[in-house]
Amino acid sequence: MMETICRQAYLDQIQKYLGKEMIIVLVGQRRVGKSCVLKLLQTQKEKDPANHVIYIDKEKRQFDSLQTYQDLNAYIEQHLMADKKNYILIDEIQDIQEFERSVRHYRTEPNTEVIITGSNAKMLSGDLSTLIGGRHKTIYIQSLSYNEFLLFHQLPDTDESLSKYISVGGMPGLVRMGLEEEYAYEYLMDIYHTVLLKDVIMRNQIRNTIFLENLIRFLADNTGKLISASNIAKFMRSQGESVTSTAIINYLSFLCEAYMIQKVNRYDIHGKRIFESNDKYYFEDHGIRNAIAGGNREGDVEKVIENIIYQQLIRLGYTVYVGQLQVGEIDFVGTKPDGKRVYVQASYLIGNKETRDREFGNLKAIKDNYPKYVISMTPLLTHNDEEGITHLHLRKFLREGFGL
Repeated sequence: MMETICRQAYLDQIQKYLGKEMIIVLVGQRRVGKSCVLKLLQTQKEKDPANHVIYIDKEKRQFDSLQTYQDLNAYIEQHLMADKKNYILIDEIQDIQEFERSVRHYRTEPNTEVIITGSNAKMLSGDLSTLIGGRHKTIYIQSLSYNEFLLFHQLPDTDESLSKYISVGGMPGLVRMGLEEEYAYEYLMDIYHTVLLKDVIMRNQIRNTIFLENLIRFLADNTGKLISASNIAKFMRSQGESVTSTAIINYLSFLCEAYMIQKVNRYDIHGKRIFESNDKYYFEDHGIRNAIAGGNREGDVEKVIENIIYQQLIRLGYTVYVGQLQVGEIDFVGTKPDGKRVYVQASYLIGNKETRDREFGNLKAIKDNYPKYVISMTPLLTHNDEEGITHLHLRKFLREGFGL
């Protein structure tokens, strides 16, 4: 089973937190593979006869009657086995009212583990933390990395495979659809509309859906550009649509809560502070971004590469900011809790002196000793600039990370 190979890293992460009286919460956009990870866990645990798994999938009709935490408690009580280790797995739990009360109760029960999934960050807002006293571990499930994409689709690591990944992205369901752009984009648009309807429009009772879709198209066209609510409002006015900055800020946060897009703050490298305005937004899955933008357009490849590098930095465990210098901008500053830091410039091709001076020059302006990288698709292998800047090919970075 291909999925088993692909998503082992997530199973390992879950295993690390079992037995610690913690609720494990798998979060991420709809259809990125949270249910698949939960089912793999079920299969793994059921191999041992000392275990008993209670699996509840709120997307399935048979569980429609579980509307409140009381319904959930009654169902679990009916299925618990006192002489076994019970694993309670609940998929898309945000659809059950006050589910927190139920999971808090079972977290402290002997011989019981609780693992839940959700497609909305709001379910992890103040309420859950307060109700369960912060005793939960959130594991963020992303769409497929390039390595997982190759495994899933059984492809060799070639330029052609990389260009497929750049074009259609890493939604796991594409394995059933094939990688032809026409069918792939149709499938990705279906996912986009489902996420939009279930996790944004219905959840937040949005009435102005036309504006919402225009906003997402704007974000797809401006992936990786600094954006403020006021410049979106200005653009929308030019399109004959009048929306307040406050409404835009709300809509952006709804899209982030559904894990469709992610906001990246600016960080002042010299002043070591985070700016409150003008952020960048990247899509959870660059294939969905391409589908929304109307296909893999020629001028877009730079934006898409930037989106891919951003997501890979998150996979590698970095918290990511946009770096601000007096002389210009650094695409990404990646930091880790242990103080590790990397600076990254993303570029499509470094074909002339002007591009080279811009990408390398901004990195040279940073006067500290943290590693600095330019990642591009320039057809050359790793090349160390004389001033300690490493030029990595995108493919090498996606396959091996920084090799640190």
